[in-house]
Amino acid sequence: MSADAAAGTGVRAVVEVLAKALADAPDQVRVTETQHQKGTLIELFVSQRDFAKVLGRSGRTAAALRTLAATAGEKDGKQVTLEIREGR
Repeated sequence: MSADAAAGTGVRAVVEVLAKALADAPDQVRVTETQHQKGTLIELFVSQRDFAKVLGRSGRTAAALRTLAATAGEKDGKQVTLEIREGR
């Protein structure tokens, strides 16, 4: 595994661990990672009932998750964007 792949996987793992800790249905949490020219896109999918919980009041929890993901990516020289989506 290359250093870049390991770095991205670390950000993905951080998001996954935090989301599973927040969710009432951690088995339904899914995280995908896609590389783009401008950086890395991390998509967090949670169940419909956990969606509001992960977003938090006024989006504060989501903002904190995005900040943590971006900071973890910056540490490895990557620009990371976190999108939170309702799973199917």
